[in-house]
Amino acid sequence: MKEQTKNSTAASELNVVPFKTRVLPYLIVAPALIITIGIMIPFIMAIYYSLTNYSFRMPTYSFIGLKNWITILKSSVFWKAVWVTLRYAFFTTVIEMGLGMGIAILLNNLNNKFSKIMRVALIFPLMIAPVTATIIWQLMLNNSVGIVEKFLNVFGIVGFPWAASPKTAMMTAVMIDVWVNTAFCMLLVLAGLQSLPKSPFESAKIDGGSTMFNFRNLTLPMLKPSLYIALLFRLMAALQEYAIIFSLTKGGPGDTLMNLSLTSYQTGFQFQKFGFALPYILVLWVFINMVAKQIVKRQRAAQRQAAGLEE
Repeated sequence: MKEQTKNSTAASELNVVPFKTRVLPYLIVAPALIITIGIMIPFIMAIYYSLTNYSFRMPTYSFIGLKNWITILKSSVFWKAVWVTLRYAFFTTVIEMGLGMGIAILLNNLNNKFSKIMRVALIFPLMIAPVTATIIWQLMLNNSVGIVEKFLNVFGIVGFPWAASPKTAMMTAVMIDVWVNTAFCMLLVLAGLQSLPKSPFESAKIDGGSTMFNFRNLTLPMLKPSLYIALLFRLMAALQEYAIIFSLTKGGPGDTLMNLSLTSYQTGFQFQKFGFALPYILVLWVFINMVAKQIVKRQRAAQRQAAGLEE
């Protein structure tokens, strides 16, 4: 009897999980939980203050419900900001994805000393802050001393308005954004190209597949996951762009470049209507969240397809 009791005690001791082992999962999850809480607190506060008439000019504020939201949704300023945001995001993302993919394919196919030098040179714009890059471009586009203006003068183009005109301000901002961020798309696509397996291309070469056939049926399907990742990051950044536009024209001329980010800043900090400004940012967050979910969904489907897990 004593021996059985001794054996059961020994077995129960073996089944006891050490304290360090029990607490380890919580320690691993804790940083992510703290970050999540840190993100959720200002987000919840933003929702709350968007339902108030909070202003920096008044020491007190009151709860007004959905009045700010209804006013904004009826405002032409809001819909103009939405239109500017979508146009800017569309032009910059399409051009950067196209150029980035083209340059990445070219550098991947060359694979010589020149391509290695270009890989280093082309990432220089990423090392420059967007505000600094915008100031550099403003100097280059200056009608008096700008090198771009001097170059255009050779072809008889004098005094091109660039950011000074509502007709060309969007083009100028997009051009600067493309110069700064195309390298980001190029790097992601180039990394995706270099991670592709070699055997399918070798088999296609033996079978006499053309370059276009290999690109359409091999490269592009397997490269889609990397393309969706590049699209996700660039589209999210373009939708909430602030630094380049603010440094270039502060949203002008007039309201030509007043996207949701700049409109929210102007309403909240210049006009000091903080509660009225928050719905602009919250609408932008909802839109970015919806777009990101769709891109991630397609990226996962493309990843499964590239791995041969589904047709």
